[in-house]
Amino acid sequence: MASMDIFAADGFSAMSMTAALNNQPFLPTLLGDMHLFEPKPITTEVAAIEQIDGTLGLIQTDKRGAPPAARGTDKRTVRNLNTVRIAKQDTVRASEIQSIRAFGSESELMQVQTLVARKQTAMLRDVALTHEHHRLGAIQGIVLDANGDTIVNLYTEFGVSQAAEIDFDLDNASPASGAVRKKCAAVVRAMLRASKGAWVTGQTRVAALCGDAFWDDLIAHPEIRETYLGQQEAAALRGAAAWETLDYGGITFTNYRGTDDNSTVAIGTDKCRFFPVGAVDVFEVALSPAESFDFVNTPGLPVYGWQVPDRDRNMYVDLEVYSYPLFYCTKPAMLQRAKRT
Repeated sequence: MASMDIFAADGFSAMSMTAALNNQPFLPTLLGDMHLFEPKPITTEVAAIEQIDGTLGLIQTDKRGAPPAARGTDKRTVRNLNTVRIAKQDTVRASEIQSIRAFGSESELMQVQTLVARKQTAMLRDVALTHEHHRLGAIQGIVLDANGDTIVNLYTEFGVSQAAEIDFDLDNASPASGAVRKKCAAVVRAMLRASKGAWVTGQTRVAALCGDAFWDDLIAHPEIRETYLGQQEAAALRGAAAWETLDYGGITFTNYRGTDDNSTVAIGTDKCRFFPVGAVDVFEVALSPAESFDFVNTPGLPVYGWQVPDRDRNMYVDLEVYSYPLFYCTKPAMLQRAKRT
């Protein structure tokens, strides 16, 4: 019969459990699967983000023999942003393992590890959802906590204004010819002008996450349908149902599927959010080390896990999962937004 002593095995040490957690697949999420955010492991709780603002300017003509105008020095700015802590806890009680006996080829240790893995997987799903929530905030320029409080306002931190919301006017019964394409062009131009060297020709593209009503009116818009009908790409339009993707006007539109309540992690139903994909050093995630002597001064990992036994009564073991990230956008002026009407 398994006992609580089994948790003294090497497989339940902080190092072993952390290694196992980082090898487990996370809950599939759209932004996470895009690998948009470049990991930046750090050994402290503060991410130092350096920004160098290069400038372009016309050169005034002058007389031959006159000294050339001196070039100004690029402005260098360092911003310090704190990473945050995400933590979750579950408990394995003695009553849950008291009936576990070895049978077949499975040992008692393997069966307890299966129980622990099941509980850890449930906690990891919550961590993964929280990471996606923070990513979704970062591509909109404002990262929010679970209760709606602001973790970091990237527009304030970088001293730029949030782009005005573009009205795509998708419910117009008699739209002007090419109206949607012109709106798309305005988004692309604005993003390019704000990129300041981050846009790589042939590599960077514009992605858009749409709320449900925005998406439905977009794929039903006469301009979109007329463009696709009669073309080989018409099959893409016919297949553009809920939570699909459509390319138009230099933008890849995706109907974002959030949580089932369509509010905890979601794009507003009438909204659309635009962000660059394949741009240089635009989206990053700083990862701090865990608050344990085991990980002091080590580069941060995406997630940590360990077990905390009940040393007084030996009745339970707490399983804990931690993450110390900060998801951010270094060029929030590139982020664009739109509404359905």
